[in-house]
Amino acid sequence: MPTRNKTLKKLLLLYWEVCPKYEADGKLKQETILICNALLNDLQHPNEFIRGSTLRFLCKLREAELLEPLIGPTRECLSHRHAYVRKNAVEAVSSIYRTLPHLIPDGPELISGVLQTEADMTCRRNALTMLTQSAPALAVQWLKENAQLVSGFEELLQLAVIDLIRRTARDFASEKALFIRCIFELLNAAPSAVKYEAATTLVTLSSNPAAVKAAASCYITLATKESDNNVRIIVLERLDRLRMRHEGIIDDLVMDLLRVLTAPDLDVRRKVLGIVMKLTSQRNVNDVISMLKKELAKTVSDASDYDKNTDYRLLVIQTIHSCASQFPEVAASVVELFLDSIADFGASSATDAIVFIREVAEKFPDLRQGIVSHLVASFMDFKAGKVMRGALWILGEYAETPDEIREVWTRLRKAIGELPLLAAEQRELDAASASADGAEKSAEPKAASSGSRRILADGTYATESSLTARATEASSLKLDSKPPLRAVLLHSDFFTGTVLASTLTKLVLRFARASSADEEQQVNSLRAEAVLIMAGIIRIGQSSFVTTPIDEDSYDRVLACIRALEYMDEDSDVLTEAFIDDTQSAFARLVKGETKRVEEEERKHSNDNAVQVDDVIEFRLLAAANKGASVSAEDTLEHDIELATGEAEGRAAVSKLDSVVQLTGFSDAVYAEAYVNVNQYDILLDVMVVNQTNTTLRNLSIEFSTLGDLKLVEKPTTYNVAPFSFSSVKASIKVSSTETGVIFGTIVYDGPNVNDSHSIVLNDIHVDIMEYIRPARCDSAQFHA
Repeated sequence: MPTRNKTLKKLLLLYWEVCPKYEADGKLKQETILICNALLNDLQHPNEFIRGSTLRFLCKLREAELLEPLIGPTRECLSHRHAYVRKNAVEAVSSIYRTLPHLIPDGPELISGVLQTEADMTCRRNALTMLTQSAPALAVQWLKENAQLVSGFEELLQLAVIDLIRRTARDFASEKALFIRCIFELLNAAPSAVKYEAATTLVTLSSNPAAVKAAASCYITLATKESDNNVRIIVLERLDRLRMRHEGIIDDLVMDLLRVLTAPDLDVRRKVLGIVMKLTSQRNVNDVISMLKKELAKTVSDASDYDKNTDYRLLVIQTIHSCASQFPEVAASVVELFLDSIADFGASSATDAIVFIREVAEKFPDLRQGIVSHLVASFMDFKAGKVMRGALWILGEYAETPDEIREVWTRLRKAIGELPLLAAEQRELDAASASADGAEKSAEPKAASSGSRRILADGTYATESSLTARATEASSLKLDSKPPLRAVLLHSDFFTGTVLASTLTKLVLRFARASSADEEQQVNSLRAEAVLIMAGIIRIGQSSFVTTPIDEDSYDRVLACIRALEYMDEDSDVLTEAFIDDTQSAFARLVKGETKRVEEEERKHSNDNAVQVDDVIEFRLLAAANKGASVSAEDTLEHDIELATGEAEGRAAVSKLDSVVQLTGFSDAVYAEAYVNVNQYDILLDVMVVNQTNTTLRNLSIEFSTLGDLKLVEKPTTYNVAPFSFSSVKASIKVSSTETGVIFGTIVYDGPNVNDSHSIVLNDIHVDIMEYIRPARCDSAQFHA
């Protein structure tokens, strides 16, 4: 019966879309004539919503008998007064022409006329999309006629123009100049989506350096102006891919890219600095370093967000470190910057800076004297144990002349404080106790007593008293005011104590080797003072002044340094080789090995991108249309889909068989096997279900359950499986941890009878951690962080 209820009409259209329309012999049911009559009335209905909904329903029909009587009213709807009806009419004509072109053979010419006269942008977008898919020649002709107006189109129509250019650029190579001109105009469009798609399309049309730079500039502008961090990261990923395909072309844009560092998100900044490092060359390294110095100064001066500033400062320091390692000519200025600012850095940032200074001191011997003098001058400002250990190692290795050793020794004595260590601490404690006792006697303080009454088990009362005394904080205040090395030792950091002992031993051995015979008394004085400091380290570690006693490894190391100085006269050559030559050569090998690894990675990267002189040259214009062109393969939509689904890894068919798991037995009524596709943190189960009986299995469904940190995203739908036929069931599972998980479940289906229900228990699917773990490299700084 006809109804005026729009909601009911919409539900009725949904039902007509899924209901069976054919008899068992394949002929159309007689009831569908009534459907055709109802649709004909709705296409002529005065209400534009009903007309539009009916036209959208026509896009889902594939039966020529139903569509043929509706062609006339559909064509009339193309000239309806309301844009909602016209845009759905264009979609209906497009769908009918794609599936049943003989019903409307003049569909492209009809839509082309609509495109010429239409004023609504959505209708024009739908019409252009239809021509792009069905009649690209007419679409290109329209673009030639309206090329001057492209920049004034709305966003949807501009995206349709870009899609037209991307699809037809290969077949209409003679219009390439027109396409590139339109794309260049769209690079300056206001919508971000249009700018991004235009830049992506431009690099597929041309590899000209001007086009590549224009696309890269567009990406940088998007990354600078967009507020969404996800969009920024996607754009930067595309820019990095563009850099890899066109080495050296966009290096001049590195300063523009550094403007993206104004983004507050740390991941965006990390991505930007990673690309900047790859774009840095001999021409722009000084500009990059100066810009990074300004960013480093901002992190030191800005105290608004301490945690973010600390992480960002560490990131900038690591970038400067890598940049100076690749370009030695800026190492001197970078070292000077780090040495002047290291006292203002946090613990992690200062540690990375001291590691870089140590590496520079090994690579560039000319800078060692300046590094030692700067470290000596700023040693009293160091607070973190890691920074002190790095500075002590540098001073012990590269202070070589007697004057440098005397200067270092004087500063270390000042950083240690009064000797002997334990006796000085005991005297200070006794003096503080005496002054505290005098103050108590003069003030006659009374301890605060508090009591409470409690009822015991036998019913009697008991009084519970407590004595409250306020602990003094003088010890903690004095600990913060002590010299840096002394404070570190009293904080139970005996690893720094062992480095100090090793440094003192190296300085004594170097001074003995570099001094003359007249300075033997001074050598003995340094030797005795070093032994006194080392003995103080051990005694402090065994006293009650520290919360944690000295560990055995630190004790043995300090004791070995004492014995080395004790037998220095007898085994001078052996000790010099062990403490001086071997340690420096070991670090030199470490630096050379790291440099060699970086060079091998660069060589491998250059070999992967290298083109041999006898390689085949592929001409895209001469390539077959069905084969495509390998040059633009990375920029196709299919390639993006492969990356998203994990199929771009190129797994062979034989290796895919290893991921097939048999879920049921061959003798079961339903045979099932699953292909397990693991893509990062997503698991896709593609289950093939085979009906091995001669009856139809109704309401067949697979009920999955998980054990471990696995989560079923969506429940598989229910199917009816015909006799001896098969069906495919897909299920998505999310991985939330690295634990091994188990997927189990059952197949439930109804038999031919009404109350006939069956279930089959499936074999378990074990998801191993190795399926979604990828190897990666971790440097020593990250490992020890």
